[in-house]
Amino acid sequence: MRGKELLEAIKKNIDEHVGEKVLLKANSGRRKMLVREGVLEQTYPNIFVVRIEASDNTSRVVSYSYSDILTKNVQIVFENNEVAI
Repeated sequence: MRGKELLEAIKKNIDEHVGEKVLLKANSGRRKMLVREGVLEQTYPNIFVVRIEASDNTSRVVSYSYSDILTKNVQIVFENNEVAI
């Protein structure tokens, strides 16, 4: 059951930062990393949502699961330079 407890701890950590600016680093395969700034919009039981502002004043919404953080496919750095678990 240790894995479920870890996922709950990650969700709780992210819940505390809803509405804050974040730096999102996501592995997009074949040695490619997506690095974008956005706002942590919302958390749900299994996923969290980040709104990313593009340079042409448009925005898009991306969502990731908490297990993506656990497996280190996604890393979130909050405004105070704290990294999600």
